[in-house]
Amino acid sequence: MALVILRCFFVLVAAGIGFQIISSEELSRDAAYIPWLVVGGLLALASGVIAVDHGVGRKRLDTITSVYFGLLIGLLLTYVLKIALSPVLPAANTLQAQWIPMVIGMVLCYTCISVLMQTKDDFRFIIPYVEFAKEIKGLKPYVLDTSVVIDGRIADVIETRVIDNQLIMPQFVISELQGIADSSDRLRRGRGRRGLDILNRLRSDPKVDLLVYDRELPHFAGQAVDLKLVLLAKHLDGKIVTNDYNLNKVARLHEVDVVNLNDLSNSLKPVFLPGETLEMHVIKAGEEQGQGVGYLEDGTMVVIEGGRDHVNTNIVATVTSVLQTSAGRMVFGKFESVV
Repeated sequence: MALVILRCFFVLVAAGIGFQIISSEELSRDAAYIPWLVVGGLLALASGVIAVDHGVGRKRLDTITSVYFGLLIGLLLTYVLKIALSPVLPAANTLQAQWIPMVIGMVLCYTCISVLMQTKDDFRFIIPYVEFAKEIKGLKPYVLDTSVVIDGRIADVIETRVIDNQLIMPQFVISELQGIADSSDRLRRGRGRRGLDILNRLRSDPKVDLLVYDRELPHFAGQAVDLKLVLLAKHLDGKIVTNDYNLNKVARLHEVDVVNLNDLSNSLKPVFLPGETLEMHVIKAGEEQGQGVGYLEDGTMVVIEGGRDHVNTNIVATVTSVLQTSAGRMVFGKFESVV
């Protein structure tokens, strides 16, 4: 409602400015259609601004702030530079005295806005002996690794809306994915293309805040991709999302938080206690005498004593023990009956 009132007030202000302009003596002597053309033009301009504002549904606060501050700084520098160059500028009543400051202002405003938009993530406002640094509050951004994008489960996790954090996709990771997708090896090429498909899937979701980080920080020079990820996450005060065991260790050495999807997946698997029964399908024979092997719906491997004779059969087994390894969880059971 407040936005509707603001837009109506904006249209009224535009109409008021138009009537103020046509009331001047210069326009009153022109043709009769000129004043109405001025008012109609201002109303059309106001309607166009409102239409653009309504059409651009999602606006980033950091971009808008960069434009505002860039304009303010550019206009201030233009005013100061105009005063400083006043002794060498043409006389005030000449055409050059009007367009030279306009050109200077245009260049300075564009330069200030461009610099702020490119460095908004490193914003620092410094007064002598006092530094007001960027402080990140709320949810920390998640920096995606190559392995977790190729894996693909991150898209399913994001679509459950459990994670509301901003996702950061570094440009050097996208370049690595493109290199894998262009590989001569068919398996690597398929993995790379799947990773690119997962990125397109995340980017096409309007509820996912995915940012492609295309800046190269000075301390990235000569570093491997894994170390670049760690340095970027540390720079953004974020977390790394990965499936890579070695990257997990490197990140912890640099005191960077890590979200490992394998650990997350294992923590969500059902817990079985000795003595509980479960129903499953025996897939194949086990390595030991009399053993059968089957899998639960979540991929957990189950080894059943006495299950070798019931391959390709649904059985009921009693859990005897559970073994947790770095590769996942393994359940051991004993055959009870055929379903």
